[in-house]
Amino acid sequence: MSLHQMALSPPFLLSSRSAYTLNPLLFAKHRRFCFPLSLSGFSSIKRRSFAVVASENGVFTSPELAKSFDFTSEERIYNWWQSQGYLRPKFDRGSDPFVISMPPPNVTGSLHMGHAMFVTLEDIMVRYHRMRGRPTLWLPGTDHAGIATQLVVERMLASEGIKRVELGRDEFAKRVWEWKSRYGGTITNQIKRLGASCDWTRERFTLDEQLSRAVVEAFVKLHEKGLIYQGSYMVNWSPKLQTAVSDLEVEYSEEPGTLYYIKYRVAGGSRSDFLTIATTRPETLFGDVAIAVHPQDERYSKYVGQMAIVPMTYGRHVPIISDKFVDKDFGTGVLKISPGHDHNDYLLARKLGLPILNVMNKDGTLNEVAGLYCGLDRFEARKKLWSELEETDLAVKKEPYTLRVPRSQRGGEVIEPLVSKQWFVTMEPLAEKALRAVEKGELTIMPERFEKIYNHWLSNIKDWCISRQLWWGHRIPVWYIVGKDCEEEYIVARSAEEALIKARDKYGKDVEIYQDPDVLDTWFSSALWPFSTLGWPDVSAEDFRRFYPTTMLETGHDILFFWVARMVMMGIEFTGTVPFSYVYLHGLIRDSQVRRMSELGYYLGTHLFDMEESLLRLPLSECWVVSKLHLLIDAVTESYNKFFFGEVGRETYDFFWGDFADWYIEASKARLYHSGDDSVALVAQAVLLYVFENILKLLHPFMPFVTEELWQALPNRKEALIISTWPHTSLPRNTTLVKRFENLQALTRAIRNARAEYSVEPAKRISASIVASEEVIQYIAEEKEVLALLSRLDLDNIHFTDSPPGDAKQSVHLVASEGLEAYLPLADMVDIAAEVQRLSKRLSKMQTEYEGLKARLKSPKFIEKAPADIVLGVQQKAAEAEEKINLTKNRLDFLKSTVLVSQ
Repeated sequence: MSLHQMALSPPFLLSSRSAYTLNPLLFAKHRRFCFPLSLSGFSSIKRRSFAVVASENGVFTSPELAKSFDFTSEERIYNWWQSQGYLRPKFDRGSDPFVISMPPPNVTGSLHMGHAMFVTLEDIMVRYHRMRGRPTLWLPGTDHAGIATQLVVERMLASEGIKRVELGRDEFAKRVWEWKSRYGGTITNQIKRLGASCDWTRERFTLDEQLSRAVVEAFVKLHEKGLIYQGSYMVNWSPKLQTAVSDLEVEYSEEPGTLYYIKYRVAGGSRSDFLTIATTRPETLFGDVAIAVHPQDERYSKYVGQMAIVPMTYGRHVPIISDKFVDKDFGTGVLKISPGHDHNDYLLARKLGLPILNVMNKDGTLNEVAGLYCGLDRFEARKKLWSELEETDLAVKKEPYTLRVPRSQRGGEVIEPLVSKQWFVTMEPLAEKALRAVEKGELTIMPERFEKIYNHWLSNIKDWCISRQLWWGHRIPVWYIVGKDCEEEYIVARSAEEALIKARDKYGKDVEIYQDPDVLDTWFSSALWPFSTLGWPDVSAEDFRRFYPTTMLETGHDILFFWVARMVMMGIEFTGTVPFSYVYLHGLIRDSQVRRMSELGYYLGTHLFDMEESLLRLPLSECWVVSKLHLLIDAVTESYNKFFFGEVGRETYDFFWGDFADWYIEASKARLYHSGDDSVALVAQAVLLYVFENILKLLHPFMPFVTEELWQALPNRKEALIISTWPHTSLPRNTTLVKRFENLQALTRAIRNARAEYSVEPAKRISASIVASEEVIQYIAEEKEVLALLSRLDLDNIHFTDSPPGDAKQSVHLVASEGLEAYLPLADMVDIAAEVQRLSKRLSKMQTEYEGLKARLKSPKFIEKAPADIVLGVQQKAAEAEEKINLTKNRLDFLKSTVLVSQ
C-alpha cells in the first residue's frame, strides 16, 4: 500500500481491524472534555476539576468529514494556501533560506511521470524546510524550448496551409507569442494541481525581459574574455529543422539496417587490385578523402602509399594510408574516411591534416559534389547508388546489420553529422573551476556515484556549439557589417543601438549593419537559470542578495552534463560562487487552549510531552507511543536531511500502521470507552491528538492535500499545516518503558495466537492467569484494561501471580517473553469433549494416509522403478504426516488428561 493509499484507507484514523466506528481523534459531537487545573502530574488530577472547566469552556465539535478524501478539495486547499501567502518565503522565522530553482519544463509541455517525480521530490524538500522555520523559496518557471516550440507552431501553421518562410521572421515570432499566451500555461496549471508549493509570484520564463537581458550580458562577457568564437566544425544537424542540435536532443536507437561492401580499385593496378570497404552509408563516399588500414594488417600493407579510385566519381583519387585508429576486425579492416559526415572521421582528418569535403545540403539532399546524384535525398541516393554499383560490378555484397541510429528527439528524423559554421564556447577553463568546486566540497552531488561521471565528462569536455538556426529564441547579440566578411568583421553588443554606435565609430556614420540570424541554444539561457531568475546581472537586486546562491538543485541524472554542469560553470564564472550547494539526481521513469477541549488538546499536544517528567507520568501505553513518535521524528528528520526519501516513507508508514493504528489507537479505546475515568480518557485524547498531528507534519511534504485537510479538522488550528513548525528533534523518550510495552505486546500476541490455534470465537471473552515477577506484574496489571481489550480477555477473570495457577494442567501454557507467562483455561476456549471427538477423527484419517505412504515406501517395485524425485517426495510427505500425527496425539492426550483431571 502506498503512502497516499495509507492516508485514504477508511476509517483513516482507525485500524482496519477495528469494530468501532467512532474516530477518537475527531471528538464526537456533544461529548464533553475537561481541562486539568494543574499540569504537574496526571495522577493528581481530580475528575471534578475537569467537569468544572468543561462546563465553563464548552466543547470542541469536529467538522464532519467523509471517511475517504474528496480530491475535488485539493484545488480549494491550494488556492487558500496561495491566497494566504503561505507559498512565499517568510524571513520572520529565520535567516538561513532554503532555495530550489525548479527545472523549467518546456512551455510546450504537458505533464508526464518525470515531471510528477521532480515535483514530488522538490515539494517534499520545500515543505520540510518551510516547516523547519527556514525562509523557503521554490522558484518556478518554464523554458521557451526553442526547437520544440518552433516545431509545434510550424505544424499548426502547416495545418492552415502556411509555411514559416512565407510569414517572415517577425510575423512568425508574433504567432509563436500568441500560441504561448494561449496554450503555454498548460503544464504550469498541471504542476499547481499536483500541489507544488512554489512561489508563483516569482514565476519566470526564459524569454522574459529580465532573463533575456541576462543572456545577452553572459554572451558579451564570455566574448570579451575570448571564450566565445565562431568557426566551421562538425555538429549534429537536423535536415528537417535545418539547425544544429545539441547532444541531448539526439537519441540513439538500435535498428535493423544494412552493411554494404564496395570495391575501391587501386589506381594503376590490375583488375584484381582493389580494397573492399564495408559501410552503412554508401552515399557518403562522394565525400571520401582517404582510405585507411591498420599499420599491422598484412593483407593491405602493399597498398599503403598508393592511391584508390572512389567509385562513381569519374576517377577521383584518394590516398591509401595507415593508422592505428582503424579496427582490423570490423568489416574488411578497410576504412573510408569521410570527415564531412562522420564524427570519428572528422577527428581523424583533423589529426592527419586531411581535407574536409561536404557532399550534403542542409535539407538532407546531396550537393554538386555528388555529380549526377546532386539534388537527390540522402536515402534515395543510397538506393540509386547501390543499384548502379551492382551494374558496374563494384558492389560486392550487402548483409543485414544492426545500426545505432541517431534520431532527433523532437522530430524523430535521422540526424546528419555535418560541418557547419557555428558559434562555440571554449569550455576547458570553465570546466576546471567546476571540477575544483566538487573537489573542495563546495558542491555535493547525490547519489555520490554520479560524481565520477561528472568529473569524467568535465575532464574530457568539448567546446559547446551554442548557435541554432531557428527563429524562436534569444537572438545572438552579434551584428555584421554590410559588404564585409562576416567571419572577420563583426560587432558584439548588448543592443542594436549599441552595435550601431560601435560600427559608426569604426566604419563611419554611413555604415549598415545586420544582426546574426541565429538564436542561442536553449541550454545557454537555462545555464543561467539559478541566478538570472533572481535578478542577475543586477547583483544589488533584493532576491539575488537574499537567495543566491541557492541551496539545492534537483533533477534527473540524464541532464547532469547538459544542464547541471553548465549551471555550475556559468554560476562560478559570472557570480564567483557555485549556484547551489547540493545536486540531488533522481532516477528516470521510462515508456497511481483548551479552556475548551479543542484548546486543551492543542495545549497538551504542543507543550506537555516535550518534558521528561511529563512523559514519565504518562500511563505505559501513552508513554510508549509518545516515545516511539519521538524516535520516529529523529529518524525521519535525519532521513530528510540525507535525502533518503524512501526511508522517510517506510519509517513513517511502519509507525503509522504498525505502532499507531494497530496498537495505540486500539489501546486508547480502553481509556476512551471503558475506563470510567474522564481524566484517563482526557490523557488518551491528548496523546492521540499529539501523535496524529505530528504524523501529519512528517507526512505533509509527501501528501500535502490530504494532510492539510485532516489538519484543518483537528481542534484549534491557528495556522495552516503548510507553515506549521516542524517537530523538534531529541525529544524525551524512555527506552525502559518502551521495553515494558513490548512485553505487553508479546503477551497479547501470544494470547491472540492461542485463540486462533484453538479457533476461539472472536467475541468470546476468556480467563487468564498472568505469571511473572513482582516488577513485571505491577506494570502489566496497570494495563489490565488494555490487555483485556486487545486480547479479548474477561476483565473480571484476569489474575496476576508469581507462580503457576492450581489449574495449570487444565490450561494452555504460553511463554510471552523471558519471565512473563500466561495460562489460559482450556475450558474457556473450547468444548473439550467436542474437540476430543474432532481430533480423534482427524487423527484416524491422518494415520490412514500415513500408512498408505509407508506402504508405498516399503514396496520394492516402487523404490526401484519410480524416479528418484518421486520417491523423495513421498518420503517427505511421510515425514510431514508423522510429525502432524505426533502433534495431534500430544494435543489429544492433553485434552483427555484435562477431562480426567476436571472429573
